[in-house]
Amino acid sequence: MRIEPLTCHIGAELFGVSLADAAHDEALFAEIKAALLKHRVLFLRDQDISRQDHVAFARRFGELEDHPVAPSHPDAPGLVQIYKTPDTPNDRYENAWHTDATWREVPPMGCVLRCVECPPVGGDTMWANMVLAYEMLPEHVKAQIANLRARHSIEASFGAAMPIERRLALKAQYPDAEHPVVRTHPETGEKVLFVNAFTTHFSNFHTKDNVRFGQDANPGASQLLSYLISQAYIPEYQVRWRWQKNSVAIWDNRSTQHYAVMDYPPCHRKMERAGIIGNATF
Repeated sequence: MRIEPLTCHIGAELFGVSLADAAHDEALFAEIKAALLKHRVLFLRDQDISRQDHVAFARRFGELEDHPVAPSHPDAPGLVQIYKTPDTPNDRYENAWHTDATWREVPPMGCVLRCVECPPVGGDTMWANMVLAYEMLPEHVKAQIANLRARHSIEASFGAAMPIERRLALKAQYPDAEHPVVRTHPETGEKVLFVNAFTTHFSNFHTKDNVRFGQDANPGASQLLSYLISQAYIPEYQVRWRWQKNSVAIWDNRSTQHYAVMDYPPCHRKMERAGIIGNATF
């Protein structure tokens, strides 16, 4: 296996490896996992593997999770279908910087995404290094956010366009989750800036250290949250991947955000994703 970094701070392409082999080769899988922790997102071309091999490889990291809105493939439970066609309107969820499913109390550890069909041009995906985003924050901002916690909502994202009864049922099934604004990566110990498009507000901003008068709470908290969310937009923290059929991306969902560029309608774009159950944030 050969590893070639794609940028100075995030992303590497793997050559000379099949994920079908890695699903059953402990030493090879260990190399891939080490590369993932280092580069945060890995890319491979020409992975003409079965859905069962896709699932088997992803399960080397842990058990897979279903998605409450997107369906899984009938022949491969845990393999979520992200299918876009000219007849399907933009869903407004992928083309925002986000970390997958932070509206869960236990967000995914990572994902393995394979391209089944894509447009001849367009439909790229970008990832951002949120460890670097935290490291580059001014020291006074790091001090201010050190103990902050924030709410993440499926109701305000996937549920927003639903009829109210369905939206409230979705919230009842998945109440807003609370996570630290700066989480600790459970394997590397790194600090990660952990707010994104699913984050609605801070839970514990309204303290005497932050609020002189009650009126301070509204602009103070919202402006700080907007500033923190915007850190993913900085190109120096990013890598961009152009899809081809049978290309694969493997990313660490604990230390990255990603953005699916929606510039390709009226073409088709069909992706299949295995999301891996993670651990509670701290």
